[in-house]
Amino acid sequence: MPIESVRSHQDERATLLTPALLPLFDASFVTSCDLIKEFTERLALEVFRSIGLPAACVGEVSVSEAVARAGLAPSIATVPVGWLLATLARRGCLASSDGGSGELRYRLERPLPELPAGEIRQAQEAMAPGSLPSYAIAELAARHYPAVLRGEVSGEQALFGPEGISAWVKYFSNANPLYAISNEVGAIAAAQALAPGESTILEIGGGLGSGAEALLDRLRAEGRLPQIARYRFTEISPLFLKRAERTLAARFPQVPFAFASLDIDAPLAAAGVAPASCSMIYGVNVLHVARDLGATLAQLRTALRSDGVLVMAECVRPFAGVPLHLEMVFNLLDSFRDAVRVPGWRPNGGFLSPEQWTAAMRANGFEAVELCPDITAIRDHYPNFMVAAIVARRA
Repeated sequence: MPIESVRSHQDERATLLTPALLPLFDASFVTSCDLIKEFTERLALEVFRSIGLPAACVGEVSVSEAVARAGLAPSIATVPVGWLLATLARRGCLASSDGGSGELRYRLERPLPELPAGEIRQAQEAMAPGSLPSYAIAELAARHYPAVLRGEVSGEQALFGPEGISAWVKYFSNANPLYAISNEVGAIAAAQALAPGESTILEIGGGLGSGAEALLDRLRAEGRLPQIARYRFTEISPLFLKRAERTLAARFPQVPFAFASLDIDAPLAAAGVAPASCSMIYGVNVLHVARDLGATLAQLRTALRSDGVLVMAECVRPFAGVPLHLEMVFNLLDSFRDAVRVPGWRPNGGFLSPEQWTAAMRANGFEAVELCPDITAIRDHYPNFMVAAIVARRA
C-alpha cells in the first residue's frame, strides 16, 4: 500500500479513511506493509526452489501437474503450490496462460532472480523493528514448507509446535503493528456499533487477548466499561485461553469476564452460549477459518439478541482470486484450506473479498452489512489495502 494512490497519484488516505482510522495508516505502517509483502514474496522464491518446483515448471504445467512432478502430497500441497505459482507469476518470475480452458498453466522461461529476503528484513529492522514478529512467522513457515508439503508433518504441528509458540505470542500482540491494525480497526468498528445500555459481549477465537485489550481500552477511554454486564471471552487453544485470562483479568479488573473454551465449528451451546443472549459477538481474524461458514454464521445469529450486532475484524481480499502475502503462512494449515465451498460467496478457504463477505452474511440471516472501512471504495486507489471489520445485524 504505497502512500500515493495508483489511480490519482496523490495521497488519498484522508479522503478514503475516517478521522478515527486515519492515524493508524501513517507512513511507517504503510511502508511496513510494503516491506512485509516484498519480504514474503522473496521467501516464496526460496520456497519455490526448496520444494523442487523449478524443475517441475520446465514446460507448461497446471498446479496439479506441478505438485505431481515435484513429488508433493496433493491433498496438502495443491493450495500452497497454487499460491506460489500465482504469486510468482504476478511478479513476472513465471509465465502463465489459461489456454482457453479457464485453468491457469505456468512455465519457467528464464532463470529465477536472486533476491535475498534478508535485506528486506534489515530494512524493516532499521525503520520499525516492532513489526519483526511478522517476519519471524513468515520465516518459520518457509522453513517447514518442504516437510509439510511432502506430508511428513502437519502444518499445525510445524507452526504451533514448541518452536513456534513464542513466535506466535509476539505476533498476536498489540506491540506488533502489522497485527495490531486488525485489533484497532475492529475495536473502532465495535465501539461504534455497540448500542448504549447494558451489554453482553461474546468474543470468539480470542487468542491471547490482544483483540479484547484493544476493544476494552477504547471503551474505557470513552467511559463505557460500566455498560458491560458480561464479557464472555472464548478460545479453542487451552494455552492461549489461560494466558488471555491471566492478562485480561489483571488489566481490566472491573470487567465481569467469563472465560471458556469454544470451537467455532461446533454448536455454541456446547460452550454454554444460550440463544438470544448476546448484544454483540466480536472476533478478530477468526471467522475466515470456519470450516462451514454458513453453519457458523447460523450459530452466531441464533446467539444474538434480536437487536444484536456481529462485528468481525478480518483480513479481506481486495479482489477475488488475487493472492495475498499472508497466505504463504496460513496455507499450511488444514483449517485454512479445507473449508466447505459455496458458490457465490465461499469459493475458497481463508480470506474472502468484500462482495463475498457481504453475500455470505446476507445468505445466512444478516442484514445492514457494512465493511469498515469500505474496501470497495479504497481498493482502486490502494489495491493492497486488506483490513476491515465486517459489521452486520440480525435480519
